[in-house]
This record gives sequence, C-alpha cells and structure tokens, in this order.
Amino acid sequence: ERESEEGSVPEDFDPLEMDRYTRVQQLSRALVESVSDLGSVRELIDELRRESETLLLQQSRVTTELQESLMRTRMVPFSIQAARMRRLVRQTSEELDKPARLVIEGDDAELDRSVLERMLPPLEHMLRNAVAHALEPAAERKRAGKPAEGEIRLTLRREGSQVVIEVSDDGAGLDLEAIRRKAIERGLTRQGVKLSDADIMQFILEPGFSTAETITQVSGRGVGMDVVDAEIKQLGGTLTIESDPGKGSRFTVRLPFTLAISQALLVQVGSETYSVPLGGIEGVVRLHADEAQAYLTGERTRYEYGGDYFEVQMLASLLGLEVTTEVEKGQTLPLLLVRSGEYLTALAVDRIVGSREMVVKSAGPQISGIRGIAGATILGDGSVVIILDPGALVRSSALARRSREAEATQTGAEPVAPKPERVAAPAQAEEDRPLSVMVVDDSITVRRVTTRLLERQGMRVSTAKDGVDAVALLQEGLPDVMLLDIEMPRMDGFEVATHMRNDEALRDVRIIMITSRVGEKHRQRALDIGVDEYLGKPYQENELIATIHEVVGRRGQAADTE
Repeated sequence: ERESEEGSVPEDFDPLEMDRYTRVQQLSRALVESVSDLGSVRELIDELRRESETLLLQQSRVTTELQESLMRTRMVPFSIQAARMRRLVRQTSEELDKPARLVIEGDDAELDRSVLERMLPPLEHMLRNAVAHALEPAAERKRAGKPAEGEIRLTLRREGSQVVIEVSDDGAGLDLEAIRRKAIERGLTRQGVKLSDADIMQFILEPGFSTAETITQVSGRGVGMDVVDAEIKQLGGTLTIESDPGKGSRFTVRLPFTLAISQALLVQVGSETYSVPLGGIEGVVRLHADEAQAYLTGERTRYEYGGDYFEVQMLASLLGLEVTTEVEKGQTLPLLLVRSGEYLTALAVDRIVGSREMVVKSAGPQISGIRGIAGATILGDGSVVIILDPGALVRSSALARRSREAEATQTGAEPVAPKPERVAAPAQAEEDRPLSVMVVDDSITVRRVTTRLLERQGMRVSTAKDGVDAVALLQEGLPDVMLLDIEMPRMDGFEVATHMRNDEALRDVRIIMITSRVGEKHRQRALDIGVDEYLGKPYQENELIATIHEVVGRRGQAADTE
C-alpha cells in the first residue's frame, strides 16, 4: 500500500538511487509553491497599486490645471467697464450741476464674467446715488472748506475667495435724521424708539424708501437700494454701509470670486449634511460641553465675539429638524457666526465636517424657491448636498419673530418670546429622552450601518469594537439597550453579557444579541445568561427597531410594577 502510494521504482534503478516522496511531502511542497506564487501575486498587486496611485496623482494635477484654465477663461478685468463708469458719473454730475469726478483703484482686478455683468446695474445706481444724494452743491462744499469738485472713489481688491468693491465719496454723509423721519412716516419704526446709526442706515434698503423731496429721473422714485441689496444677496454677497457726518459715506460690497466654484463649509445637522458658503460666515467658534449646555437649554441666548453679541440659534430649528439638547462630555458645540445686515446670529450645528471647494449646481425650480436654499452640489462620493443661504434663514427667522411681536402688540398682549423648538432637556421626564443604544461588534461595516439606521430613528448611538471596549464605555454611561455580537476578539459576547448580569450597576441594561450563530445551543446559552432577545444576522430593520422598543417597554412595565 505504501509502495503504491510512493510510486513504483524502475527496475534499472536501485530504490536507494531514487528519491521517494510520501503524500504529505508532495502536499507540503505544493503548499510552499502556492505560498511563493501568492507572494509573487502580492508583489504584482503592490506594483499595480503604486502605478494606480501615480496615475491618480497625475490625473489630479491635470484636472487642477484644466480647472484653473477654465476659470481663467471666465475672468475679465474690471478695466473694460471703467470708461462706462466714468461716463455715467460725468453725465449725472452735468445733469444735476454738481461737479464730480470718479477715481477707480484696482481696475486691473479680475471678476467672473457673470458676476461683473450682474453687478453693473447695482454699481451704476450706487454711483448715481453718490452724485445725487451724497455730494453737496459746489457753493456748499466751498463753505465747508472742501474742493468744489466732489470725489467718488471706486475701489476693487481681492480678499481670499471674495472680491471687495467699495464705493465711497467725500460728501456730507447720510442724513440720519431725514432717514429716521421718513422711516417713522412709513411706519417702519415709532417715535421714541432708540436705534443705533447702523440700524437707521439699514432703512435705505427697504423697498420704496427715498428721502428725496422731488422726483427726478435720477432720484426720488423709491426704487434703487432695495434692488441693489437684493441683487447682491442673490449673488451670494453682502452689503455694508458706513457714514461719517460731513466727511462722506462708504458702501462695501463683498462678492464671491466666481459663481462657478464656491468655498464652503460642510456641516452636519442630525443625520444630514449641508454646505454653508464661507463668504457668509464671519467666524467659527467651538463651545465646550459645560458652556454649550447653557445655550441648548435656553439659559443663555447671546454669545459675545469681537465686541458684538450674536443671538444663538440652532440651525436644526431653522431647518425644521429635531434639535440637539445635550453635548457629550469631551465634545464641543460648533457655532457659525453669521452677519446678515443688522442681524447677528450664531448658528449651532452638530459637527463640522470640513471645508470644500465645490461646483454650485442649480437645485431646480421645485427646491430653489424654498427660502434659505442657495443651490446644491455633488460631493466626490456621489452624494448630493444642499447649499444653504444662512443670511436668508436668519432674516426669515427674524421677520417671523417680528411678525409675532407685532400681532401681540396689536392685540394688546405682551410680546411673548417664541418657545425654542427643542426636544426635551435631560432634566425632563425620562420618557421624553431619546433612547440610547450601544452597538458592540468587531465589524466596522455592521457598526456604521446599524448606527445610521438607529440615528434615523432619533436614537443616540455609541459604538464599541469588542467586549473590552464595551466594558470601558459602560463605565462612562449606561445605555438603554446594548446590541451585542458573540464572536469578537479579546472578550466575546457571552463574556460581556455574563459580566453585565453579575454586576449590580450593569444588570438593568437590556441586551439584544445579534449574531450569525443561530443554532439552538448558542441561543439557549444566551438566554440562560440573561440576554433579553436573540436575533440572527442578517436582521430585518423593522424587526430590530420593534425589538428595541419591545425590550425597553418591558423595562418600563417592570419599573411600574416595582
């Protein structure tokens, strides 16, 4: 038998002259050869991976160069419109008999062609306003010690991803008293109300607002700065107004460098990710858990930054989503500081994902008409992200609040501050608190998929990669339910469940064991330990959610019985 296994030896050879191999030797030699082949295959794969990485890097460089080349084709220098602007000022000054000259600085600055085309009418209106409203007649200027010829200065410069356009003059500045009187006449404010200079200047942006006593082709029609402000906001820009009595005024416009590509910040609110243009964000701060809790519970409502006070609002509340009411220890609460005209708001988000340079896409007529949505973009992984307009969200919230206060005033009741759209605070009854679930599984895919499923159901989820990690997390806080796998390194599911049922502090935590081991022997052992439910993989999502609520309901019934 052994001889037949080893093979027959030719008659011409002595058995000692031929190597004879057993079956084990043959298999081990074949195994060694297979291992050697696998090593060769691995080296080939590594080489292909390095070549792929090199190709990807080269492709990235080519894409970047192509993008920059395409951007350059969209850019045009402002100098091509300089003659038009000078001619406009000259014609207006001759018509109104006010000597004026236009000085342009930085006209070699380049703008996106579409931005420049859409900004020409607003710029022309601001220049006409500067001649008609800001500059004094020549005789009055001489009495004030100024040159008879007024000077209007148009300055352009680049700041990061924005283009800054300033229109300034050396006139008398804005007549704040005249603006206040007109605002009172139109019912925009009441006599005796204390307003800052900045608040008064914002009235000129109201539709139909004008302080001109006579109506001409140039001024007095009440149509102008409101349209300018609206056009700038549609371009994703901002308009600020400054005035120095007797010395002049300055209108500063900040616009995105291009409308094709936008610098934005990706933020997470609940389970959703949104994009917020960086041009609309004045700053970003992070609050530690203890400080953040005071804002989440409504104890504090204003945050001081740079000498200004920003009203803290939850972005989730403005979007109509469920609002976070607590921050875990060691975590921070990010605030996006937004300045929209006279409104200073700090928008609280759950997490900042990072900054991106993204291509802005139209969101379509069904969505683009919704207030607060500026567009959409497609990320590298193919997911679609909505681009928010934080200024519009803030203004919409402020207008709604003013409307409620006005209704309360008309009915004779005291204005009542709107209740914050928040879910129950931790100090409230336990049944209002979202369920907390700990997912314990050595598979990162299972942990991620389960976490997303439970978070969509409004549950708070924590994860552990094995039994030892789970026991350590239990020392920091107890979940309502634990989803536990059996086969894990360092400490398996049976050991974790046994440890919890033998610990006085942990025995009340409900355990649902989810495993691919669906045999009766494994199930019975789990039930003997004290596991509440035993599910097999793959599980049905509806079945898992129902099981979680069922075991939590059992705990509530047990507590009522006690």
